[in-house]
Amino acid sequence: MAVVCWNGVVVVAAMYAVFLAVGLVAARRSQEGTASDLMIAGRAMPFWLATCTMIATWVDGGYLLGTAQYAFDYDPENGILGVSAALQGGVCFGISLILGGLFFAHIMRRLEFTTIVDPFDARFGKKWAAVLFLPAMLGELFWSGALLVAIGSTFSVLLDIDLTTGILLSAAVVTLYTMVGGMWSVAFTDAFQLALIPVGMLMSLPFVLERTGGFVTTFEKYVAGRPGVDRLFPPLQPSDGWTLPAIVNWWDMTIMLTLGGIPWNCYFQRVLACQSPRKAQAHSIVAGVFTMILTIPPLILGMAAFVLWGNADGAAASAIRSDPSKTLPMLLKETAPFPVLAMGLAAIIGAVTSSFSSSILSAGSMFGWNVYRRLVAPGVTVDRLKTVIRLAIVLLGVGAVALALKVQSVAQLWLFTADLVFVLLFPQLLASLYDPAANRIGSVVAFVVSLFLRLGGGIAELDMPPFLPYDSCLAWFGCNDFAAVSAFPVRTFAAAAGLLLLPVVSRLTSRWDPPRALTRGSSVDDFLCEP
Repeated sequence: MAVVCWNGVVVVAAMYAVFLAVGLVAARRSQEGTASDLMIAGRAMPFWLATCTMIATWVDGGYLLGTAQYAFDYDPENGILGVSAALQGGVCFGISLILGGLFFAHIMRRLEFTTIVDPFDARFGKKWAAVLFLPAMLGELFWSGALLVAIGSTFSVLLDIDLTTGILLSAAVVTLYTMVGGMWSVAFTDAFQLALIPVGMLMSLPFVLERTGGFVTTFEKYVAGRPGVDRLFPPLQPSDGWTLPAIVNWWDMTIMLTLGGIPWNCYFQRVLACQSPRKAQAHSIVAGVFTMILTIPPLILGMAAFVLWGNADGAAASAIRSDPSKTLPMLLKETAPFPVLAMGLAAIIGAVTSSFSSSILSAGSMFGWNVYRRLVAPGVTVDRLKTVIRLAIVLLGVGAVALALKVQSVAQLWLFTADLVFVLLFPQLLASLYDPAANRIGSVVAFVVSLFLRLGGGIAELDMPPFLPYDSCLAWFGCNDFAAVSAFPVRTFAAAAGLLLLPVVSRLTSRWDPPRALTRGSSVDDFLCEP
């Protein structure tokens, strides 16, 4: 497909050149350093930089595009209902960062772990930890693929660049500086990319709201056009277009996003890079607050898009209704002058690339440290470990590209990964850090049962039908008038089963599998500080 917006192409090329330059300059801090510098910045990252990279990682392209999309879109069967759904992701992620700071950041940094898999290794042994590594790695990989789809679709709308070109260009640039500089490169480019997000979003608001009559008028028209969509929370009983399945699904998703936002290695990589446990805790809480605040601009833009095109005809309206994920880029294209459009494009690109680099670095670090070093080559040298991590980053970048080109659906990949991480890893993380009686048998039983219960509810993203009788469970409570799978909180139920089974089974089997202590002795710093 021929490129139409050459000015936009120049802007994109300039931005990627700056990203690459910043990343390569920052890489000097890790090229001659240890593996600790590559993975967790030598635990020397200042507070401001750690906070910036945390916010930039969580405020990704799916965050911006999804918030605008859900404010515009309306689908009661999936619980996509205006303001409540649009705020759901950003607010829940912000709360997850705050909860992570309050209950997880301090202990992880105090014990000086290097990845989220380390406490699993210490509690349950290296072989079972390698199994728990799989959902953590797959979560990062699928999230990376989803981010590339987001940037590719944005390029196709704003620049008339085909999806494949946008995906390949973004992946190549980001993978290069991530591979060379590791955590230092990612952090400094994150800080630069984060600055683009509020500037780009806020610059576009006056031009968009001018078309819709100002914020007050926009909000009034939005509410009038879809009664009930201005709710921050769903009603207790079906009303205003909220069906019972939609209400249950909303709460199920909210719990998943809030608690499932914690057990990600890209989160703990920033926590563990901080200079002290107290700073690790504080920066997570501050980042959570700002993550919630940054939900507001794309929310307003999504509401404005509905006022403009929700009930209108024309090419733009038809394009958005056929693919609501294009709401934000289409709005910028139709309402903003080119300089503002360029800044909006920069905001989306910055959000996507910052999260993509964090994700592939996170997965590569886990593979190098917890799989290669622990299982394949326990006596590996520091230089060889750094080489393996860099190679893993490249391979994961390639895998994310292949996944993005094949699936090309932001929502499906993102929902699947968040679901997987919440159900399988949150119970394991909580028990490994806080239950002194947790053992490997309890971990295995909880993992297998949670996975079985979750798969039994079906996975729409993989076209997998349910095979467990959740409809019968609902019938016991007198619920017979709605679809069971969409009304039963399968995600929360499966995760709760793991949370209950892990401590119970661990105590019942402690005679055969004595629990291991979680002590400072599991630290990796002695190895990482070797020359």
